[in-house]
Amino acid sequence: QVQLVESGGGLVQAGGSLRLSCAASGIIFSPSRMGWYRQASGKQRELVASVTNRGGTDYADPVKGRFTISRDNAKKMVYLQMNSLKPEDAAVYYCKTTTHTGMSFWGQGTQVTVSS
Repeated sequence: QVQLVESGGGLVQAGGSLRLSCAASGIIFSPSRMGWYRQASGKQRELVASVTNRGGTDYADPVKGRFTISRDNAKKMVYLQMNSLKPEDAAVYYCKTTTHTGMSFWGQGTQVTVSS
């Protein structure tokens, strides 16, 4: 059974930092593409950052230079370091995996709140 469990969300002041973690189980982790998405209230879910099995990264324009995605294949973990947070970064953040067979799975999400 595939399971993704996010943690690390919370309340932070604008300009602050948070580090999100996603623990994966039930998948062959190292070949999988991992991504962080977010969904703000009343808005569609959007890609924040992704990392390929080889470590290649991609970021949405609004977070470039502020967020960093990384993965630890040995621990089956993916992280999102978020710096210089803005009120518009507030959302539920979801971890997603796309396996080497093309199947996708989502975590349950973790709330990030940024106060101005």
